Amino acid sequence: MTSSNFISPILKWAGGKRQLLSEIFPLLPEHFTTYCEPFLGGGAVLFSLQPSTAIVNDINTDLITAYKVIRDNVDLLVESLKMHVNTPEYFYSVRSLDRNKTEYQALSKIEQASRLLFLNKTCFNGLFRVNSSGEFNSPYGYYRNPNFINEPTLRAVSNYFNTNNIEFYCEDFSETLLRVKKGGFVYLDPPYDPVSVTADFTGYNKGGFNKNDQNRLKQCCDKLSQHNIKFLLSNSATEFIMDLYQEYDISFVKAKRIINATAQKRNIAMEVLIKNY
Repeated sequence: MTSSNFISPILKWAGGKRQLLSEIFPLLPEHFTTYCEPFLGGGAVLFSLQPSTAIVNDINTDLITAYKVIRDNVDLLVESLKMHVNTPEYFYSVRSLDRNKTEYQALSKIEQASRLLFLNKTCFNGLFRVNSSGEFNSPYGYYRNPNFINEPTLRAVSNYFNTNNIEFYCEDFSETLLRVKKGGFVYLDPPYDPVSVTADFTGYNKGGFNKNDQNRLKQCCDKLSQHNIKFLLSNSATEFIMDLYQEYDISFVKAKRIINATAQKRNIAMEVLIKNY
């Protein structure tokens, strides 16, 4: 496996793990056959590790569409991105495209991917967020020179996808985990259990992620252990999560919350890394 320093996340995503890579990497197993990430998001761990064989998934359709377009049509995607302009009027016209589902579905996959990348780099706080109807609702960010094209990184990521065996899925995480065979390794970065009611954020998918989903994920982790498949899981250090995974190996790490719009309110929070090996 040959790593490239040009490969890095192309999107800012809620719960992105770039700041915790130094904590995560020492805990990764030395050897595994297939890497699996059922909650891909921005893909910081995937792009840093750069495994030659991987199964990756995210429930967000727009996100997986963007990754597939980067793999299959990076030239046309770059040309489409060059057509965008950084003004509030243009931003809101592009943002409104998903208000009419029929018209949005009529957009080509390249246009959908281009829209997502543009909005992600120009919206306030660079955060993908949708409302209960699944409509992008982050406001314009008023950044002077947002890099929404980033051609070198797009081409490096495209090359990585095309020169390795990377399988993309858009399904419930439980289905993706069934694809992992003995000898594989799973990194799980689900939407975090909220430390408070006001801290809850699941706005990257209209369905959200609740306590029942956290319990379903724990059951999947137990099945992975029964099949001798190693996993490492990130989550918040809440009493609920600590109790749920009490029989597993738990490490504590500190991370800065980046969701809050006000930088001064992005407090250091305690998180856990849970593994079964």
